Amino acid sequence: MKIFAMVRAELARLTATVMSRIALMALLLVPVLYGGLYLWANQDPYAGLNRVPVALVVADTGAPVTGTSSADTAHNYGDEVATQLVDDGTFQWHRVSAATARAGVADARYDFSVTIPADFSTAIASSAGSNPRQATITLTTNDTNSYLASTIGNQAAKTLREAIVAKVNKQAADRLLIGLSDVRANLVTAAAGAGRVTDGAASAGNGSVSLADGAGRLADGAGVLATGLGRLASGTGQVADAAAALSVGTGALATGTGQVADGAAQVAGGTTALSAGTVDLATGTGQVADGAAQVAAGTQSLADGAPALKAATGQAGTALANTGASLTAARSAIRTRLETAGLSPEQIQAVLAELDPVTTGLGTGGAIVTGIDGQVGLLVDSSAALSAGAAQTAAGASAAATGATTVRDKTALLAAGADKTSAGAAQSATGARSAANGAAGLATGAADVRDGASSASAGANAASAGASSLSSGAATLRDGLGVLQTGAGTLRDGLANGVTSIPDSTPEARTLQGSTIADPVALETAAVTSAGTYGAGLAPFFASLAGWIGIYALFLIVKPVSRRAITALHSPLKITLAGWLTPGLLGMVQMAALFAILAGVLKFEVHNPVGTYSMMGLAALAFAAIILALNVWLGSVGQFIGLVLMVIQLVTAGGTFPWQTLPAPLAWLHHVVPMSYAVDGIRQLMYGGNPATAWTDAGVLLLWLAGALTLAAIGVTRMTHFRTLRDLKPSLIG
Repeated sequence: MKIFAMVRAELARLTATVMSRIALMALLLVPVLYGGLYLWANQDPYAGLNRVPVALVVADTGAPVTGTSSADTAHNYGDEVATQLVDDGTFQWHRVSAATARAGVADARYDFSVTIPADFSTAIASSAGSNPRQATITLTTNDTNSYLASTIGNQAAKTLREAIVAKVNKQAADRLLIGLSDVRANLVTAAAGAGRVTDGAASAGNGSVSLADGAGRLADGAGVLATGLGRLASGTGQVADAAAALSVGTGALATGTGQVADGAAQVAGGTTALSAGTVDLATGTGQVADGAAQVAAGTQSLADGAPALKAATGQAGTALANTGASLTAARSAIRTRLETAGLSPEQIQAVLAELDPVTTGLGTGGAIVTGIDGQVGLLVDSSAALSAGAAQTAAGASAAATGATTVRDKTALLAAGADKTSAGAAQSATGARSAANGAAGLATGAADVRDGASSASAGANAASAGASSLSSGAATLRDGLGVLQTGAGTLRDGLANGVTSIPDSTPEARTLQGSTIADPVALETAAVTSAGTYGAGLAPFFASLAGWIGIYALFLIVKPVSRRAITALHSPLKITLAGWLTPGLLGMVQMAALFAILAGVLKFEVHNPVGTYSMMGLAALAFAAIILALNVWLGSVGQFIGLVLMVIQLVTAGGTFPWQTLPAPLAWLHHVVPMSYAVDGIRQLMYGGNPATAWTDAGVLLLWLAGALTLAAIGVTRMTHFRTLRDLKPSLIG
């Protein structure tokens, strides 16, 4: 009997009756029902989260936020978050009270609840204050409703937290960036001001250098002024001494002229006595001659002294005039030096005012000396007249001595001359006294000038000391302004560096910066391969699992080997291949139907349809060989072991969680069981993965297939040549 004849015979047996055909169809649909329905139900569960009822409790009362137009305006972050959640529509949100939310989660009206507490906004706003604290959101779950719903709720709460953190961080970053922008603007202003301070300090430094130089020259000029005023005081002291001597001389002159007046009076008396009698003429004329000689001597002395006096007063007037000219020149020189030193007109006038008493005293002394000079002129003239009268008197006396007759005749004339002499002497005495008074006034004025010059000298010395202090202070100011200029330059450069360190920004740039700071890392998925949906991600695992279940179900009605062929002692290899091909071909039909559901009905993207179906068919053939070998060797026990193997592969194939998460013994089994390679191979081909890996997986499945067929063939060979106790006494289940 040939292989395909045995296969046809088995298929004919399976379709011999209506019930057998129905049973066969039902078993063929097992993988489709298992894999197709499960993957359909879980095709994209995340797309249906908007139908999951969730309670949302918003108790937030808001809080004042720093930077708003009014400190009393409350900002309610809780309402913003709630509005964003509802508008997003990820879940079926229901804004309810806290009591309703608790009751709804307890009785399964809501899968979970999210509560935003009353102090939510206050806690968020506290980050800008001195006592910051975290805001809280309460997630309430109930695993009796759905454990996965609770898990999804936890993930949703984490996502919500991240969104709130990003929002708060963006607002904080906006405030920070606006503050930095204001700081930069103020730094720009401060840097400009520091530049102006630096320029002003440089100008002030240059001015202080000039001030120090001018103050030095002022100190030198003040020293020269003090020296000149000292010499002026000394000169005016000499003028005062000369004026005092002049006063003494004019006093002596007044005394002499008084004596002249007395002599003239005596002459008048003698002439009167002469007119009374001539008896004592000789005696009287002798006396007159003596008196006339004395008068002549006195008037001669007066005449001789008058030019010297006039010369002295002239010298005094010249000295005072020269002193006044020197003082005027000194005032001009002082004014020029003070102006050169940079003093203001008011300061210059204050310094020159100290010389005004000296100028006034010199003027007064000059006027007094001029008056004395005039009086001395009169004195010279009177002395000449007096000298002439004395000469006449002497001549008269001589004439009287020669003859009484002549004396008697000239007595009247002598009396008249004596009267004139007395009057002239009186006038001379009066002039001398005036000259003495003027000389005394000159001495007093000269003393005043000397005192004023001394005061001016003392003031000039004080001014010199002040100018020296000013020079020292100006030098200190110059050095200080140099330090100020250096410091201002450092400040300017530091502020400029600060401005450079803070980049300039626009409102648009600050908005982008705030968004970047709030969410600095963007996750870009650069997938080598992509399943696309949750259901497509599970499809390789459930296709493999459905293939094993389908083969396992077929062996419930398909006979592993033909008893007739064994009894007829046909070739064990042909019997084995025929027993494998029948469920294997039916398994490929099952995989074709399941592939049609995956690619056609559920619209899962399959990058390599031919390769994917080939891998599914190869897995079905390998699973058929394995279950065949178990049935050949162990019968119904082997069929049960096939169920156990399915359970083991269910947890070790790595179809849901990564196999690395398995306990060590199960992780070791992952590298042994055939379903692991079937799942991986279908993934590689369905998602567009590495073909080399898919070929490796196919090679492992082929090894399992060949090994299982070899074991089955050995078991069939044993059955054709030997009988076992199981053949004589079958088990209860097979």
